Amino acid sequence: MPTIEANGVTLNYRIDGPPDAPVIAFSNSLGTTLAMWDAQVAALSGGFRCLRYDTRGHGQSSLPRGKFSVEVLAEDLAALMEGLGIGHAHVVGLSLGGMTGQALAAARPDLVDRLILVATSSYLPPVDLWLDRAQMVRARGMGSVAENVVGRWFTPLNQTSDGALATRRRLEEEISPEGYAACCEAIGAMDLRERIGAVTAPTLVISGGADPSTPPIMGEEIAARIPGAEFIVVPETAHMIAVERAETLNGLILSFLGGSAAAAPDRTGSGGPATEIADGLGRSRTLLGDAEADRIRAEAGAFGAPWQDFVARYAFGEAWGDETLPWKTRSLVTLALTAALGQEDEFKLHLRPALRNGVTPDELRSLLKHSAVYAGLPAGTAAFRWVREVLGEELA
Repeated sequence: MPTIEANGVTLNYRIDGPPDAPVIAFSNSLGTTLAMWDAQVAALSGGFRCLRYDTRGHGQSSLPRGKFSVEVLAEDLAALMEGLGIGHAHVVGLSLGGMTGQALAAARPDLVDRLILVATSSYLPPVDLWLDRAQMVRARGMGSVAENVVGRWFTPLNQTSDGALATRRRLEEEISPEGYAACCEAIGAMDLRERIGAVTAPTLVISGGADPSTPPIMGEEIAARIPGAEFIVVPETAHMIAVERAETLNGLILSFLGGSAAAAPDRTGSGGPATEIADGLGRSRTLLGDAEADRIRAEAGAFGAPWQDFVARYAFGEAWGDETLPWKTRSLVTLALTAALGQEDEFKLHLRPALRNGVTPDELRSLLKHSAVYAGLPAGTAAFRWVREVLGEELA
């Protein structure tokens, strides 16, 4: 793969996709290489020009002497884009890559069209944890942290999957201890909280519901600080969302960047309704969770399958895919309407997704009281009962 001298570092990079297509720049996490984005490039490079690179000190990118900051990593990406003649791009970053994306969007808004921040944080103390980890890998190598790191990156059911095993192999074999340690020190010293309020790019923040490294509360804080940012939690998912839930992330990226049908045609060339249905199915799995989406499809059977395709295409494709309203607002509207109409099954189906989309218990209570004023007290009483039946002690 080619390299380029940018910001005093040799960066290994790769570009896939049509030369005249919109650019997506991918920035990788700590302890990975550009290969972590393989599934995204496979899905998106039909309609986008996908730029990915190894962060300095990772993979085949060099590591200049001396310490550096997350802001310097953002300067690396800016210099890479400018060196390749890319004036602006959508930026997608996971973990350290998301930190890089935040710093870049704050400092160089001219370069960032839309920003997608995955499993990341703007501030990640304690600093001693990062200094201790840096010291460990310098003394004992990458194998000393591999098991613990991959154990936090993937949920227990997926820790022996092909994706997890490949991620661990790259961590141990393709990441230099010094490069990893230097990035640990940069993360420990990072505090972007006051800076990201200056981000003007439309922003989507995605957290894994079971991520112990950068839990949803960190993603929620980023979304609260960036004006107009949208926040989504992918349930039953740990840190390495790009690998563990690749199809879900691909669907979210496509939706946020304008929809799969328009922005990234079906790579088989078929396009049309099949692509729209697939896009809706991916969005329904993100909203409802894999288990619930699979249950609904299974219960529909062969007779109901065309109806479920219709729902996927229009409810989750057209309605939930419309970017005009954020998902939290749509959840509130959905709960209010289903409560008013007495649609118990639909109300219960959308209750937990609403909480994952950022609706708080206090907001839920206020919504039901407000709805009851206009829909009737019996409707409000029923809705409060349905909440107790679904959430029970969780609201105590």
